[in-house]
Amino acid sequence: MKEVSEISPDVEVEPEAISGSWSGVLAMSLGAFALIASEFMPVSLLTPIAADLQISEGQAGQAISVSGAFAVLTSLFISSLTRGLDRKRLLLGLIGVMIVSGSVVSVAPNYLIFMLGRALIGVVIGGFWSMSAATVMRLVEEHHVPRALAILNGGNALATVIAAPAGSFLGGLIGWRGAFFCVVPVAVIVFLWQLVSLPSMMSGKTHASPNVFRLLKKPLVAVGMAGAGLFFMGQFSLFTYVRPFLEIVAHVNVSTLSFILLLIGVSGLVGTLLIGGLLKNSVYPVLIIIPFIMALLAVGLLCLGKSIVMSAVILTIWGMFATSAPVGWWTWLARTLPNDAEAGGGLMVAVVQLAITMGATCGGILFDGSGYRATFGVSALILTAASFSALMANRIYKRGV
Repeated sequence: MKEVSEISPDVEVEPEAISGSWSGVLAMSLGAFALIASEFMPVSLLTPIAADLQISEGQAGQAISVSGAFAVLTSLFISSLTRGLDRKRLLLGLIGVMIVSGSVVSVAPNYLIFMLGRALIGVVIGGFWSMSAATVMRLVEEHHVPRALAILNGGNALATVIAAPAGSFLGGLIGWRGAFFCVVPVAVIVFLWQLVSLPSMMSGKTHASPNVFRLLKKPLVAVGMAGAGLFFMGQFSLFTYVRPFLEIVAHVNVSTLSFILLLIGVSGLVGTLLIGGLLKNSVYPVLIIIPFIMALLAVGLLCLGKSIVMSAVILTIWGMFATSAPVGWWTWLARTLPNDAEAGGGLMVAVVQLAITMGATCGGILFDGSGYRATFGVSALILTAASFSALMANRIYKRGV
């Protein structure tokens, strides 16, 4: 019991939480898998969604935006609004909302109901990710925490590999509605697994301010968060519209599209496995170099995107850097705010989801109004700005501000 109290003194954990909690960690990992699959399923299904609901592909892309917007709001306020609530019950409630969301989206008769379902998944995103790491840290002894967090993030990485190509494949096989509904049975399994495996975790009293914005008073945190936000905004202003780009510009069919998306996912998993070694000594070179390389790749798509082979190669490299970069930012957060990681985590979730929302929204407006060249060009500029922000954060860190 001692190790857990040192990690999270403001949470009371039942005695049985220490023994047999690896099942709970695995249940959380499967929950992360289902959530990431739900969040980014629209990326590979924009075209059929737009056709069925009689909207533009840019409007369909706002399915990412609305979930991000509600994730921002949830991540900022869920900690203060749920003080004193059993974290097990809260997590089960969030998984229940995920089940409702998937069901609503899969039967949505119009765009409004579709977006309502996507808003619900945004609530789950903000709540789950704000407390996921802290919850896992309460389930195991202190010396097992790194391994438990790796298992949690494994669900994230696996979903990154599977979600987009599976969505494209299932969309061609059973329709986009069927593809979305496939996540519902997985969420039901997660609910039942967490019900039997998670211990009661009551939130205790805390003297820390619930206002996460207080952290932005530190120059290093403010500049670093700006860099993280610019990175995710630049990434998703391009990646959200990969499918229509490949179909319109490279003229790929559904099977080729699924294969390219699979390449992106697999390369991303490889990148996630490799980046840990690069982060051992210093995190800043990684945070500076990755967005700059991705900006160059965006330019490469502008110049060479009409070739299926070149598009596949460029996007495969893109996937390696884009999927592994968040590991760098979460490592930066842990090293920058070691004594305030939970508040910092809530702020990071809000920044990332807001950035994804803005990226998908701006990308959709540009894609509908000016085509892919404007969308990808702006993505390259934003990613370059992200690289510059990371460089500035590094200088602040060296000055010890």
